[in-house]
Amino acid sequence: MFTVHSQTIQIAGGKEIILETGKLARQADGSVVLRCGKTMILATVVANKDAKEGVDFLPLSVDYQEKFASSGKIPGSFQRREGRLSDNEILISRLIDRALRPLFPEDFHADVQVMVTLMSSDPEVQPDALAALAASAAIAVSDIPFNGPISEVRVAKINGNYVVNPSTSENANASLDLIVAGSADNINMVEGEADEVSEIEMIEAIKVAHEAIKIQVAAQKSLETKVGNTIKRTYSHETNDEALSEKMHNELYDAVYTVGAQGNANKSIRKEGYKAILDAFIAGLPEDHEYDSYLIKKYFSDIQYDASRNLVLDERKRLDGRALTEIRPIECEVDYLPGAHGSALFTRGETQSISTTTLGTKLDEQIVDQVMFSGYSKFYLHYNFPGFSTGEVKPNRGASRREIGHGNLAQRSLKKVMPADADNPYTIRVVSDILESNGSSSMATVCAGCLSLMDAGVPIKAPVSGIAMGLITNSKTGKYAILSDILGDEDHLGDMDFKVTGTTKGIVACQMDIKVDGLSFEILEEALNQAKAGREHILGIMTKTLQSPREDLKSHAPRAFTMLIDREFIGAVIGPGGKIIQEIQRESGATVNIEEKDDKGVVSIFAIDGDSMNKAKSRIMGIVAVPEVGTVYDAKVKSIQPFGAFVEFLPGKEGLLHISEISWERLPSMDGVLETGEEIQVKLTEVDRKTGKYRLSRKVLLERPPRQDKPASE
Repeated sequence: MFTVHSQTIQIAGGKEIILETGKLARQADGSVVLRCGKTMILATVVANKDAKEGVDFLPLSVDYQEKFASSGKIPGSFQRREGRLSDNEILISRLIDRALRPLFPEDFHADVQVMVTLMSSDPEVQPDALAALAASAAIAVSDIPFNGPISEVRVAKINGNYVVNPSTSENANASLDLIVAGSADNINMVEGEADEVSEIEMIEAIKVAHEAIKIQVAAQKSLETKVGNTIKRTYSHETNDEALSEKMHNELYDAVYTVGAQGNANKSIRKEGYKAILDAFIAGLPEDHEYDSYLIKKYFSDIQYDASRNLVLDERKRLDGRALTEIRPIECEVDYLPGAHGSALFTRGETQSISTTTLGTKLDEQIVDQVMFSGYSKFYLHYNFPGFSTGEVKPNRGASRREIGHGNLAQRSLKKVMPADADNPYTIRVVSDILESNGSSSMATVCAGCLSLMDAGVPIKAPVSGIAMGLITNSKTGKYAILSDILGDEDHLGDMDFKVTGTTKGIVACQMDIKVDGLSFEILEEALNQAKAGREHILGIMTKTLQSPREDLKSHAPRAFTMLIDREFIGAVIGPGGKIIQEIQRESGATVNIEEKDDKGVVSIFAIDGDSMNKAKSRIMGIVAVPEVGTVYDAKVKSIQPFGAFVEFLPGKEGLLHISEISWERLPSMDGVLETGEEIQVKLTEVDRKTGKYRLSRKVLLERPPRQDKPASE
């Protein structure tokens, strides 16, 4: 019934990856099941035969989904079924998309849908490093035109050694963690994080990854040959008018080049200049012309593309007049929003981010419910990109995939300098709202987010800055130009978008997309070194505004305190049915949370002011305190008896203050001596070993009156 073909790839550590096709999802244009350990990933691809009218781009959609059944879980949602893609699934979808998209032919415009599903999981096999391999293999065994195959691997530096596709437990100790994608000849995508590593370490890791990619690409070629789909479908998705293209280039190129060469930093003025040229050309055409308006716009865009790139390569001149290594003007301001716990406004050229830091309690931790991981996160960052930031009308319908991806890059950059969870009693949320955008808004988010954390008094290990690098190349002449701090237009027109974040010590995160074949490691190293100089320049401006985290929190910021108590006292703090902890919260106004960890009780107290904090702390410390003989306590009279008074000297701990221990004078009765609720000082003089009862004395704290001698007559 099935004609199954398979290919095995040997990987480090005696493990293997098996690619299999012909058994599942046979009506898709291409389908492959990838196996590694207990992990099974199904990848399918379907492409329409024809392109929709007026489409001049590749309508590629990539969805990666993890089935909860793959790890024996039931979804935690209300409906108990897989819903919309989680942030983690979207991030992996983007990894696949960014690896595949550059390899489709430029003139292929049919709708393409790639679906990658985690059907069985292995706790020690990380699926994000295998998903693009499965997707590429599915395309390889189909008849869809593709200039691949490609593959994607994880490379980590563990104990000084580079390891390809390490296990989950191995990767926990990595000082560098990269996902690298590419073909047999070139790298086209990199994303990852690191513990302040050098540029050389980054290059070495990418080289190691590429060697593994070559092996996996060769395996896909072998599978393609076995299946027999080496000849791809023919298509015709573009209609061209070479005469019109030549006419427009001859008439408009110089004018377009001149507008770009004016070096105007305002993108709106450049846009108006280009529009005036196009409008004049259209107005000059005969009324009865038969030129396609769609092609006119397309060819004019091509002219802008060529002119802008040639301006950089021939004159070393950029659209806004900057030198290749020059950073746009930067303005930083902190404490911009008086009501926020921490805030910063970061403006670089026409890109602006206002970021806030909010300090919360353990109850504010982000719940993470994923197939491969369930738990809580104490630090998270959200990135918002409204339409007005680029002067556009755009409906606000929740976070887009782009916003999730940019936010994740900024979050992993700042996460590397956050204090350890054990040293941080707060849940911390950073929000970056992009108010203006002309390129590199994710890097503005890193800078603004870092400043807002420091403004809030969060003790980060070191300030972090970020920069986006660009590249323009000409394969025929061999010319190339590396651009620091790229504009939005330079991102669109260029061959590379390389975002790098780091401290003064090294790189903490990166994200690279390459749109051109043949990027050498020498150019990549040059780009990284140029990025380092740019990062340090930006960091210098940031630290002039705020050099280090504020020593104290804002007056209106909440206070947090964490204390460890012996496990045996957890029940005493909580009380029967939560009575005691609820009473502490009600009386103090603080929020108290307690959990057992490592055979200890971890008590987290969160209060809006110092008084609330002190009340909660003293109450809890009293409960867990062990009374010591000889210690003086502040006590409160709870009840009066004929033989003395019972007083509470620690929360929940009462002792007898005998009538003979109240005063040095002999008291005939307790009438009028003490009142219920009266506060006095007492000293613990004895703990009965058999009964555990406490005996207290007040008189030992009073000055003893001089002894009176008896009269001689007596």
